[in-house]
Amino acid sequence: LAKRFDVRFIIMCDRWERANYGIKSVEDLKERYYEVVGILNKVRNNASEKKIFVFDAEHERRRKEQLKKLFDRTPKQVEEEQMLLNELKKIEARKKERERKTQDLQKLISQADQQQTEHHQKEQQQQSQQTQNTSHKKQDKKLNKKKIQQQPRTSKVDSVVSAVESAGIKFTDLRGTGVSLRSQKMKLPANVGQKKAKALEQVLQEFKVDPNPPPIEEICVAFNELRSDMVLLCELRTALATCNFELESLKHQYEALCPGKTLNIPAALANPVTDDSMVGMDDSMSMM
Repeated sequence: LAKRFDVRFIIMCDRWERANYGIKSVEDLKERYYEVVGILNKVRNNASEKKIFVFDAEHERRRKEQLKKLFDRTPKQVEEEQMLLNELKKIEARKKERERKTQDLQKLISQADQQQTEHHQKEQQQQSQQTQNTSHKKQDKKLNKKKIQQQPRTSKVDSVVSAVESAGIKFTDLRGTGVSLRSQKMKLPANVGQKKAKALEQVLQEFKVDPNPPPIEEICVAFNELRSDMVLLCELRTALATCNFELESLKHQYEALCPGKTLNIPAALANPVTDDSMVGMDDSMSMM
């Protein structure tokens, strides 16, 4: 029957000869079929086959019985079951609400205890600070003067020097990216901000340089070097102005600590003569 009806168990059960072989259900036929298939695989010693399938007829009978019970329910039973499910959801919601309120109450209690301990600690600290301030007030006045004289002065020179070392524009190399336009070489990298790009455009206009020159190989290289040098020049001038400011500050500090003495700055460190043509560049690039 399995070969004749292509293992269609419903048809096999319908064509089963009940007069000769007795009544068999679909589950009985499935159980017998898979049992015979497993025995044949063991006898043939077929190692390529996967794990032998074992049909659980009892489980299948219970499953169909449960499905039949669900199908045979009356509308009243379905409504009652739905009502019970709704009540279960309400009970679970109330349970979660109680748990949430309990957690909130625990948090409030712990916060109140923590605030009380913190307030007590602050009072103790204030009392100890008051006693220390009254006992060491004169000594602190003497130490403050020494601290002012010995306090290391923060300098901006190191940060400016590091900025100068990393100044300039590093344009991307498009040789290994396949086919591309030569004008892409003159495009500013993504790490250049909008303020710096606008400042470069303004400086190029002041020096009457075409912002979009013909993309010839030599012009691309020269134009990129020009813009990079402009940024570097601005960083150098900013560093020079910072150093001059630091020098003047040190001079005033020396004269304040040593009354009656004057710090003579060598001529080599004096302010150089600024070029009027670069003033606009400094103003525009100081925004970067």
